[in-house]
Amino acid sequence: MANKTVTEILEERQSTHGTFSEAATTVQRIKVIMRSTPNWDKLSNAQREALEMLQHKLGRILHGDPNTLDHWVDCGGYLKLGEPK
Repeated sequence: MANKTVTEILEERQSTHGTFSEAATTVQRIKVIMRSTPNWDKLSNAQREALEMLQHKLGRILHGDPNTLDHWVDCGGYLKLGEPK
């Protein structure tokens, strides 16, 4: 990874992550729905962030390579981080 330009890294990741713009549109739509639910204000900051990060990972699955294991593993990690303490 040394000596790669930002452009080169972004081009590589597009194959697994999808285009940033398209994924961002989907993720933002999901976040609007989440924030409009009755329990959103009852969540802790950690729970809200975990759910928002989960949407980010879902965007990668839906717009990039759905068989990239890291996307799925990361989803599980964010759900774990959002568990009530």
